[in-house]
Amino acid sequence: MASRKSGSRGRRYGKGASKSVASAMRRKKSGTLRSGKGGKGGKVKSRKQAIAIGLSEARKKGAKVPRKKAA
Repeated sequence: MASRKSGSRGRRYGKGASKSVASAMRRKKSGTLRSGKGGKGGKVKSRKQAIAIGLSEARKKGAKVPRKKAA
């Protein structure tokens, strides 16, 4: 059973990705983060959803974010 070192694969997420997620988390906390296309959906209440929105925004900006897993 081979154990993998945590740093062996390098950074999975770029710095731009973490900035986008941090921004989304701040907007969630202040109550301005909304879901849906163009932010026309409801207010985001879930922490996981806020992270997903942040990563999605980072992808659109071209930050280093791993591909989404196929559903």
